[in-house]
Amino acid sequence: MTQRGIASPVCNLKFVTLLVALSSELPFLGAGVQLRDNGYNGLLIAINPQVPENQNLISNIKEMITEASFYLFNATKRRVFFRDIKILIPATWKANNYSKVKQESYEKANVIVTDWHGAHGDDPYTLQYRGCGKEGKYIHFTPNFLLNDNLTAGYGSRGRVFVHEWAHLRWGVFDEYNNDKPFYINGRNQIKVTRCSSDITGIFVCEKGPCPQENCIISKLFKEGCTFIYNSTQNATASIMFMQSLSSVVEFCNASTHNQEAPNLQNRMCSLRSAWDVITDSADFHHSFPMNGTEFPPPPTFSLVQAGDKVVCLVLDVSSKMAEADRLLQLQQAAEFYLMQIVEIHTFVGITSFDSKGEIRAQLHQINSNDDRKLLVSYLPTTVSAKTEVSICSGLKKGFEVVEKLNGKAYGTVMILVTSGDDKLIGNCLPTVLSSGSTIHSIALGSSAAPNLEELSRLTGGLKFFVPDISNSNSMIDAFSRISSGTGDIFQQRIQLESTGENVKPYHQLKNTVTVDNTVGNDTIFLVTWQTSGPPEIMLFDPDGRKYYTNNFITNLTFRTASLWIPGTAKPGHWTYTLNNTHHSLQALKVAVTSRASNSAVPPATVEAFVGRDSLHFPQPVMIYANVRQGFYPILNATVTATVEPETGDPVTLRLLDDGAGADVIKNDGIYSRYFFSFAVNGRYSLKVHVNHSPSISTLAHSIPGSHAMYVPGYTANGNIQMNAPRKSVGRNEEEQKWGFSRVSSGGSFSVLGVPAGPHPDVFPPCKIIDLEAVNVEEELTLSWTAPGEDFDQGQATSYEIRMSKSLENIQDDFNNAILVNTSKRNPQQAGIREIFTFSPQISTNGPEHQPNGETHESHRIYVAIRAMDRNSLKSAISNIAQASLFTPPNSDPVPARDYLILKGVLTAMGLIGIICLIIVVTHHIVVTHHTLNRKKRADKKENGTKLL
Repeated sequence: MTQRGIASPVCNLKFVTLLVALSSELPFLGAGVQLRDNGYNGLLIAINPQVPENQNLISNIKEMITEASFYLFNATKRRVFFRDIKILIPATWKANNYSKVKQESYEKANVIVTDWHGAHGDDPYTLQYRGCGKEGKYIHFTPNFLLNDNLTAGYGSRGRVFVHEWAHLRWGVFDEYNNDKPFYINGRNQIKVTRCSSDITGIFVCEKGPCPQENCIISKLFKEGCTFIYNSTQNATASIMFMQSLSSVVEFCNASTHNQEAPNLQNRMCSLRSAWDVITDSADFHHSFPMNGTEFPPPPTFSLVQAGDKVVCLVLDVSSKMAEADRLLQLQQAAEFYLMQIVEIHTFVGITSFDSKGEIRAQLHQINSNDDRKLLVSYLPTTVSAKTEVSICSGLKKGFEVVEKLNGKAYGTVMILVTSGDDKLIGNCLPTVLSSGSTIHSIALGSSAAPNLEELSRLTGGLKFFVPDISNSNSMIDAFSRISSGTGDIFQQRIQLESTGENVKPYHQLKNTVTVDNTVGNDTIFLVTWQTSGPPEIMLFDPDGRKYYTNNFITNLTFRTASLWIPGTAKPGHWTYTLNNTHHSLQALKVAVTSRASNSAVPPATVEAFVGRDSLHFPQPVMIYANVRQGFYPILNATVTATVEPETGDPVTLRLLDDGAGADVIKNDGIYSRYFFSFAVNGRYSLKVHVNHSPSISTLAHSIPGSHAMYVPGYTANGNIQMNAPRKSVGRNEEEQKWGFSRVSSGGSFSVLGVPAGPHPDVFPPCKIIDLEAVNVEEELTLSWTAPGEDFDQGQATSYEIRMSKSLENIQDDFNNAILVNTSKRNPQQAGIREIFTFSPQISTNGPEHQPNGETHESHRIYVAIRAMDRNSLKSAISNIAQASLFTPPNSDPVPARDYLILKGVLTAMGLIGIICLIIVVTHHIVVTHHTLNRKKRADKKENGTKLL
């Protein structure tokens, strides 16, 4: 480790210098969207293979992006537009006038076009899994949204919608509307509609037509059947993140138009900052300036690309380093599993190996039968060479030579590069790799693998894996299981249900249960691997009690594997396996179980594991994510556990959460997250995620939380209400999950540098609180938030610092000088627990605030923020800013008291009538006397009543 730490900076410098030299000559392949000279290049839109062929879909996508480019150019004040777009056409489409893919694949797409798998919603949607100002994962459109022109009445033109979603994806801004809180009480105790900007006008509509807003409010609840309909003609020019469908809306909300009081995601996630403020703070705007002149940019250019034959080449290290720590054996076991089970039928596969030189072991063979698979397995290396030198470039060169024999080029091919060698000359073949059009997935074995190996994957859009020298680690098989064809067809891909390993003592056993749920079961494989010469004693029981034994498995004694294929559809339920170590020494026994979808109409549950950054420097934490879904529906209440394996030392397990706190941005969106910072050593770390789900807990979310384009129910035009068709809900059929389910997925690898050699100092503060909420009840304010930890989102913080202000600017820019709330009696709870704190805010007013219309109102808006501290006084970042209205302004009825005041008025009137009746029955003399007195009393009562109101 020490030598590596000294040598790698020099090596990295050379590598970076080479990249800079090449950057102006080579296209940005596999590197995602790039902004150059104000134009975005490399935007990838992918159509799912399940979508039927329709040429109108392509033309409508082109029209959408072309309109979006000009709309975006104006909205960003002549800063950015779309220049170069690629549309990935499914291989299932028959038209053949498309170019061949290079490194494009469905999994790399910025925009995906696919159905909701049986649902009827057509909301354009962006998956945002990180905080304010951070890029999202992808934009999703349904084919119906892109083909059905009737939907533009509710969503607006497709180009405008695309810009709304692009701002989510690229710049990390959030929606400014809120369907769950369509109105709020502002600082002057007035009912306001959640909107941005506040200048957008409209009327309240009840079941029978227009109505006063009072008819829609019942004790702070929005009455069912009421809605707010916006005028079709507006003067407001903002905001695109609220209602891009309005023709007048051509801008994002900025500091002068942003509605900071609205209870929406933009205010909560971005601490009340406007969308334009966040956008202009992005890297895109730091490196681009408004274009001169008045001319528009050219319209975008489109490339239509389609995958041809699937071509894979295994590029395998056979240097002497592979003899260490069972590396060759693990490679053989995983490669055999990949060739026999994972790689799809009709794929062309070749094999090369390398030490200091490359060698072709197998030219391309197309897999059409099981015999083809067995033939390829026979070409896997069985021994290592005596050479310690490693030339990765030599291996890749032979790999390109193999795949180019099919079509003359390596475009669209895949290299699976496995190595444990330290090759400092990787940069020599970088130009060849970048221009090849091939995607390189890298698997690093042990701590001596080349430090820059992962750059080959990063630059070509490939996956990166690390296999530690831990005998019971299944990381190699997990890596090969994760490498799929990249088509996006979840119904054809293998899904990993189980992956576990254990060092089992002599004559002891590994026993466990794996759940086969009813969305999978086709082509189910149980794989068992071991270390010593003979297999363990295997027993497998299906849910009906049927038994399978060792002799039912197909064994490969050379590679020490045994596999069992379940014919037809595997019985759903719990399968129990037992592996007995019949040898006299301790050995690692491992099990992996994979399957495919059982029903082409029902998508299986899936998990995709990934990290926020794959290269960091201590003490930066890494954010671990697991996207758990069935189709596009988030799966809730799952038990999600991440296992992180370092180069040396014991694996660390960590429970991931979907609670909208800490590393998790949005609650119940199916993205389970957590900070990881338990770094043992410098170097690579391997990530794997297990998902288990109980059958007794509700599985799927009924809606898709997060960032959608707003569907407008209707407009008013010339005093007439014009309602759009009712928005189709993103419904789903309730399906009984009788057995629950289990899933496993490799999350690839990440690397860390700068880890101290000795005990770590306390450098990890509590994490930022991102879900602070404030509710006022009479003259008290109740705050609620999720407790952070001593270190980020783990452990228990020591204290809280809560501050409040009547000025948003004060609490945003000068938190330390805002009014301090006494929290001396409030001890933080364990991380993840919901905190509730009530206090009476004593805050002085600085006189009435003057409104633009000349009227004078006194605002009682209060802003609150919080931060946590640990035992060493390390402080978290300041939380999101919560806000609330306090007290009742003079001459204004608070909404909740309206019903009470009406009742009081009725009772007062009845009392006055009673007094009049009593007066009539007395004598004339008494009447005259009492008439005078009574007039005085009634006047007094009236005066008192006015004061109460």
